[in-house]
Amino acid sequence: MVGFAGYWMPIQYSGGIIAEHEWTRSHAGLFDVSHMGQLIVSGEVALEALQALLPADLSSLPLGRMRYSLLLDENGGILDDLIVSNITGDEGPAFYVVVNGATKQADIAHIEARLPAGVRLDHLAGHALLALQGPESAAVLERLFPGIAGELGFMQGTSRAFGAATVGIGRSGYTGEDGFELSIPAEHAKRLVNLLCAEAEVQPVGLGARDSLRLEAGLPLYGHDLDTNTDPVSAGLAFAISKARRADGGFPGAGRIAGLLADGPQRRRVGLLLEGSAAAREGSLVFAGTHEAGKVTSGGFSPTLGCSIAMAYVDAEHGAEGTVLEAEVRGRRLPARVVKMPFVPHKYHRKGDA
Repeated sequence: MVGFAGYWMPIQYSGGIIAEHEWTRSHAGLFDVSHMGQLIVSGEVALEALQALLPADLSSLPLGRMRYSLLLDENGGILDDLIVSNITGDEGPAFYVVVNGATKQADIAHIEARLPAGVRLDHLAGHALLALQGPESAAVLERLFPGIAGELGFMQGTSRAFGAATVGIGRSGYTGEDGFELSIPAEHAKRLVNLLCAEAEVQPVGLGARDSLRLEAGLPLYGHDLDTNTDPVSAGLAFAISKARRADGGFPGAGRIAGLLADGPQRRRVGLLLEGSAAAREGSLVFAGTHEAGKVTSGGFSPTLGCSIAMAYVDAEHGAEGTVLEAEVRGRRLPARVVKMPFVPHKYHRKGDA
């Protein structure tokens, strides 16, 4: 257990990081991610208020659908990355927003200071958040909530009764595998965890495997691969800026980001495949010959591929797929080839998949 963002968090359980990683890839891993920030933004002009803060086109987000987006500063720097869900109901427009645990208090303060009158932000501090991830997660959850596997595709959400509680269920996650995230009042979380862990396919998984899984999936981690010194284009997250928002702007940093989209960034987030098992950790320098071309932001050993992988920001001229660079590891320079991410293909379940 380690301290993180005011919580005690499990790095691993009894099986070890690699065993938990492989279990999640083959079966179903259960992660406690209650440190994440769960917010509800509601009110008559909640849509317009969020669109002024995020580059996502939420006006085209159907009820029950989820969308990845970014909280940006006035220069287009990334304050956080997040998921927004449209949960509009009888009481009017409402959006469920999940933000990173280490940034949630700053996010809340930033958003609240910019909300117009009549728009409310509620922090669901009394809710737990669980992530059930892996190829057998749908079969497991179907036993507890019949019909859920057929109802939801990737990035779709709903709610179900769980005794006296209501569980918010979204088909999403941070591992690259098919999976679900479940938001539940904390006093009911233990019962749900016990029921899930009683299933033969499920084992609890800690932060160590969560990090190696998201790295294989090519998913950035805020505070490492993303921060206020990075922008969506350099980070390879331009997909989060919809075509309509690119044309209309109206979000923080829109002018600078438009220039980066038109001219290209000076550096790019790339995937690196290293020779051997020695890991290039965060801060390792990347070279093109004698030229310092960039720096690793996340790296480690890939249990699935059996070699070391990393994410790095490198000069755009050295960011093409197939480019051979060198990463400095413990005083030695190891060959590192730029590869397309994700390192391990995503296995998200989309509606209509067999």
